[in-house]
Amino acid sequence: MKNSLFLAASLSMSCLMAAGLSQTLGPATGAEDPFLWLEEIEGSRALAWAHTQNDKTFSALQSDPRYQRFYGDALYILQAKDRIPYVSLGRRGLDNFWQDENQVRGVLRRTTLESYRTQSPQWETILDVDALADADKKNWVLKGVSCLPPEERLCLLNLSEGGKDAVFVREFDAVAKTFVTNGFALPEGKQEVTWVDSDTVLIARDWGEGTMTQAGYPFVVKELKRAQSLVEAHEVFRGEPTDVGATPFVLRDSEGTVHATGAVRSISAFEHEYVLFGFKPTKLNLPKKATIGGIASGRLLVTLNEDWTPPSGDTSFSAGSIISYDLAEWKQDPLRARPTLVFKPGPRQALSGFTATRNLLILTILDNVQSRAFVYKYHQGAWQATPIPLPENASVGLAAASHETDEAMFTVSSFLSPTMLWYFDAATERLETLKATPPRFDASRLVVEQFEAISRDGTRIPYFLLRPKSARFDGSTPTLLYGYGGFQTPLIPSYLGLTGRLWLEQGNAYVVANLRGGGEFGPQWHQTAQGATKQRTWDDFIAVAEDLIRRKITSPRRLGVVGGSQGGLLVGTAITQRPELFNAAILQVPLFDMVRFTKLGAGASWIGEYGDPTIPEQRKWLEAYSPYQRLVPGTTYPSPFILTSTKDDRVHPAHGRKAAARLAALGQPYLYYENIDGGHSAAANLIEQARRISLEYTYASQRLVDE
Repeated sequence: MKNSLFLAASLSMSCLMAAGLSQTLGPATGAEDPFLWLEEIEGSRALAWAHTQNDKTFSALQSDPRYQRFYGDALYILQAKDRIPYVSLGRRGLDNFWQDENQVRGVLRRTTLESYRTQSPQWETILDVDALADADKKNWVLKGVSCLPPEERLCLLNLSEGGKDAVFVREFDAVAKTFVTNGFALPEGKQEVTWVDSDTVLIARDWGEGTMTQAGYPFVVKELKRAQSLVEAHEVFRGEPTDVGATPFVLRDSEGTVHATGAVRSISAFEHEYVLFGFKPTKLNLPKKATIGGIASGRLLVTLNEDWTPPSGDTSFSAGSIISYDLAEWKQDPLRARPTLVFKPGPRQALSGFTATRNLLILTILDNVQSRAFVYKYHQGAWQATPIPLPENASVGLAAASHETDEAMFTVSSFLSPTMLWYFDAATERLETLKATPPRFDASRLVVEQFEAISRDGTRIPYFLLRPKSARFDGSTPTLLYGYGGFQTPLIPSYLGLTGRLWLEQGNAYVVANLRGGGEFGPQWHQTAQGATKQRTWDDFIAVAEDLIRRKITSPRRLGVVGGSQGGLLVGTAITQRPELFNAAILQVPLFDMVRFTKLGAGASWIGEYGDPTIPEQRKWLEAYSPYQRLVPGTTYPSPFILTSTKDDRVHPAHGRKAAARLAALGQPYLYYENIDGGHSAAANLIEQARRISLEYTYASQRLVDE
């Protein structure tokens, strides 16, 4: 290992000592926490500390000759002209958002399907974000575009300054390619805006004192007419301050016809209530863990994340299913309409994604973490499923779908096979490959295997191992173990171009763990490791690490862990509960202080996943695993690398800052990098992304590869 890592840590500790902070630490809670000053995001003292940390990290990592090579390779892959330009299928053509060395902030552009089929499509520029940023003197990051169906001419652009979740909203004419004079324009905020018609939008945003939840999201929805000021907006829904938030809801069919408007009240991260507007507001009698998913074949679609028996009581549906209502019957009386089954998952299956085209429903499912795609059509009172013959033993993702036709696009990839983009027209059953990513690394000397580890309670936890075919099973292979395990989010095989070039080609191994808390096997796989049982996620991750060591694939000296956001918390629990198992840890925009997480950023919105530290019983289980509180004297930690962003208004940068500061005060080595821009992705553009990735793999090489 490099002395520069320990030098950086000792210098950081000296900096903290010079600031008058003692190395002797008590519990890192409440008023006794000596690093609360790092929670002031733009505080001059905190920013000065972060800049000093960055300088030390750059010195330790960018001086390594591997860094420049990694950076060059990463930037080449990220900016490659031959990467797939993913598109949406709209009425006016195929839209794409593109970034490269010339378009750093990006350009919104359009082409035709015929042109897209060629190797060099002809693109029409719709919006140049770099030019806009120069004109406005803002570091704009385009966060989303919402165009009014069916014409899709009037669009609402979400523009973030530096990558924050908080955005400015401006109305844009996609035909004239200009912002609409005196059009809808909303100041910065965490907000949701939805078109009703060309002169009406529904808005959830900060309307002033008492309109934002503890989580920092709006719970009041108002209707705004064209030419009205925000103060003239008419309130149409008000949730509760204790909610996560509320968002507007507009139900449209494939032709753009509005069938209902309303609001979605998010009681927690996973529980919702739908309220329809009208002469008398109607709260739908759906279960709280259900989501309305749109309209297909003249039927309203609903996904269920819990078992449910409708009020009629004649049929029960299991968690993970999709149900549907006859749209006309539902509109006449939404509380008495009778649902029917669309899709029910098998024991090792989970719904992966779905979308409606003009006449059909297209579904992707996971079957033991392998993907399959189907077309569903409602015919003579029942849904009929037809498989789409895409390649097997690969991950299939919905990339785009048209509401005007029955066309769709799919991504098909695996760990070692470059991603392909497939086009499918259900009307003609035409299936073709449109685009393919060229290989970014030499996969000929690599192999992928799937194993299972046994967790503490006996549950079998699957994981994928990517390794050199020539690997010696003597514990000598440098290995990075990646996981997430939260919020019902699955980790599925996908092409790892950057990991392949910067890590696997060097003779190293990479592991992806499918932990409870994720969504690989449906809602139950998530809910069995949630709240009071969240420790199961951490146990699963540790079990995979132990299994890798038991099989002699690697050893504690050569094993590192990596994860971001919830995955950063996962890494934090791993190195505080079993530090002897690892010699490296990369924590990207991590949660870390789970005693104060509800007071930081959007933390209160995740109470449904973790629990509420203000409730004594729940605080007890949070304190039991909170990594910040478990950093204690007398323990050696695996010199972690902590990365975050000043502009991250989702997971507060104080989580990473305080972790680094506490490690320094304990005399423990670490590295810390805080990107000023970037938001929760910790990178506002491809250049910043290449820098972050190169720092990570240089660190991993120093810790796990070097003697």
